[in-house]
Parts: sequence; structure tokens; C-alpha cells
Amino acid sequence: MNEIGSSVRRPRRLPPLLSLRAFEAAAAHLSFQRAALELSVTPSAISHQVRALEDTLGRPLFRRLTRQLALTPAGERLFDDLRAGFDALEAGVERLRQPSAPQAVTLTTNTAFAARWVLPRMAAFRKACPGIELRLHASDTLVDLARGGADIAVRSGSGNWPGLVSRELMPERYAPLCSPMLGLKRAADLPRHELIHCDWQPGAAAPALWPRWFKEAGLAPPRGRSMKAAGLSFSDETHAILAALAGHGVALLSLTLAAEELRSGALVQPFGPALDTGSYFLAVAAGHEGDPAVRAVWEWIASQAAEG
Repeated sequence: MNEIGSSVRRPRRLPPLLSLRAFEAAAAHLSFQRAALELSVTPSAISHQVRALEDTLGRPLFRRLTRQLALTPAGERLFDDLRAGFDALEAGVERLRQPSAPQAVTLTTNTAFAARWVLPRMAAFRKACPGIELRLHASDTLVDLARGGADIAVRSGSGNWPGLVSRELMPERYAPLCSPMLGLKRAADLPRHELIHCDWQPGAAAPALWPRWFKEAGLAPPRGRSMKAAGLSFSDETHAILAALAGHGVALLSLTLAAEELRSGALVQPFGPALDTGSYFLAVAAGHEGDPAVRAVWEWIASQAAEG
């Protein structure tokens, strides 16, 4: 019958641990008296343990000189091996005594996604991954993952970034959103309301701007003033969401970042169209995707995105 644990283990052929400890301390100090102080025993006890070890091994380990000890060649070899073994044993025990330090993973993403999507889920992350310290770097400036600026990123765009491994999280669409207190029902009534604008990073492939929305909706833009002047303007989408919640106008907002307000009815989407701006992607520097802590964060974010 071959079962795990059924084999008979051969006993280790080791001298008593007390003798080994006594010898290692005496060899380190070249003194029975100082070894006795280290181990809190008497010098005669150290001498007795060393003698017993020498009898067990059948060879002398010390040359006993006048008021001095010197190691024999056999004693030097044994001392080197014991010192390394006791150092490893001490380090292993100390690791068990100390609580495991959490592994730190830095996630970088833009300020709106950090505030509206990541932060509300931080408590869930700590519960799901208690051994990982998630550090959030919120910035609208792209961080160089290859140079270690962060461990993992959530970015919007095409997902085609040289040197990075990416995975699509969810498509991103923008639509006109407003407070239900405005009573807005038809796109034809939009020119009667203030437009709320958000700045987009230069070079964005498909920014959700009002001129584009009017064009895709087949409607004429407001006349008499420039499109940007016709309403409020914010550099941070979070502020635009707050302005829409307060009833200050109609904003082109992310259906992902405003999902909670849409579910609660604090914001409504009175009509379309919704503009396609690409997708959100997870990204990590090539070669780092196998790191266990990074992988855990990657899988957790992907699971949260899948839940919607």
C-alpha cells in the first residue's frame, strides 16, 4: 500500500542538541566561561557538554591551552557547519514570529476612474486580498510602467501599447446625463439647457465632446456663442458629475463612472446617442504579469469589471 506518509523515516544521526549548542557557543567565543554566559549555564556544564560531544564523535574539537582554547581542524569544520545551520534555523524561527508584511502593488489610473470606480471598491479589495497593500496613483499623466513608475494600470484607449501586456476590461461610452429635476425628455429641447463640458487629454482618439455628439445626433449645435462658451467647463470629470447632480446643466458623462447615480436615479439619460470612446484596459509591463501580487490585483479588477 503506497500512501502519502506511510513510508518510515530514518532517524537523524545527530548528537544531542545541548552538546551542539554548547560547542558552537564555545567555538564562537573560544571560551567556556563566555559561552556559559551566553547560554545562561555554568562553565563546567559547557565543558561537560563539549567533552560528551568529543566522545560521541571520537575526536577532539578543541586544543586546551593555558587559559585559552583553540579549535582543532575537525572543530573548525564542525563550527562552520553548525554556525550556518543555527543561523538558518534562527532566521526561519524569526520569520514565523514576525507577521508577514503585505506586498505593495501600485495601481495607476486617471483621477476620475480612481475616484469614481476604484475608491468605492477598496474595502472589497482589502477583504478579497488581505495580503496585498494596494497603492493608488491617480493622475491624468501616463506613468511609464516599464520603468517601474507603477506596477499595473487601468487606461482608456486602444490597448495597443508597445512593451505592455493589456486586457480589455469594459467598453466606454459617453451620453448626455442630467438631473431628473431638469425635466429634459427630448433632444430637441437640449439647446434650452446649459451644457457642461469636460476637458480631454490632447491626442485622445475619440473624445466625447459636444460638437461630436451634436454631429452624431444629427442636430444643429447651439447658435450665437462658441460651443465651449455655451455652458460650464471642468478639467475633472468628477466635478462635471457633481455639477450635473446639482442640476446645473447637461453633461456628456461616462456611463461607467456615473453608473451608481444612474442606478439610483440621481442622474438620468434622457436620450441618445451614446458616443463610443474606446475601452478601459488593464495594462502591465511585459515580463511582470506573472508576479503573484500583481496577478492577484489584475484578476480582482477584472472580476469587478465583469460584475458591472
